[in-house]
Amino acid sequence: MAKYKIIALSIFVVLIGLFSAYWYFKEPNTFTFTVDMPPGFKYSAAVYYVPAPGETCEVATKDNLAPTFNYRWWKSYEPDAVIEIRRTRKGCPLVAYNIKLEIYAVYGSTWTDFSATTAQVVIKEDLDEVDIESFNSNGESVFFGECDWSFQTYGRKGVLRKMLDCKDVNIGRPATRGGPVAGYLPEQLPGKTIKMKITVDKEEKPSVVEKWVKFPNGWKRCMGKGIEDPYGFCNGNNKDFRSFILHDGTPCTIYPACKEHGGRNE
Repeated sequence: MAKYKIIALSIFVVLIGLFSAYWYFKEPNTFTFTVDMPPGFKYSAAVYYVPAPGETCEVATKDNLAPTFNYRWWKSYEPDAVIEIRRTRKGCPLVAYNIKLEIYAVYGSTWTDFSATTAQVVIKEDLDEVDIESFNSNGESVFFGECDWSFQTYGRKGVLRKMLDCKDVNIGRPATRGGPVAGYLPEQLPGKTIKMKITVDKEEKPSVVEKWVKFPNGWKRCMGKGIEDPYGFCNGNNKDFRSFILHDGTPCTIYPACKEHGGRNE
């Protein structure tokens, strides 16, 4: 009897070891998304899933809601997001296929002083080879975006607001016309890290150049047909200008010089 107990115990120990080894060497079902962005920049993400290749099942949207990260980015923010690659809903095997990203940039202290633009990560089995990103020896893949600020005045007081626009920076792949984007195969992702790196062009420009005239130290807002003119196009008049105010109430006649000199329009 003691002999059988020893054998049973030995088998149990072996099974425990095999089970532990299985979980140790099992391919992870997650990857990490993170960012490298300038101060004042944050992001939110929504991850969308579809039935895995070869599956014919369908899942209602209410049972396949997209997990979100940094949904209230202004209140609670984490730069790293751990994302599931595969999951099952209502018995249907699903795989991540798109991460929709919102890039936010704050330029003032009030709740309206921010602008946003979009980016995305595409995860598909049938991507063209030229569109597939690669990983370095540390298991990290970096894709790039370059942002620029434009500005315009609004309302009777001429409050200056800023708009953010980010474009894809292509390294070794075809150009896109939209925001930053990267493509991966699902099998590339287990245990890896995807990083979005954002840079900003230091030069700000008007969103409608025909309403402004450029000077060595900034831009002046054209008068248009008069102070009551809601459009204020220059129309060749490069001598008459109107004042405006920054989002923080600073009076200006030229931007960004008045900002840089504490309100003095030098």
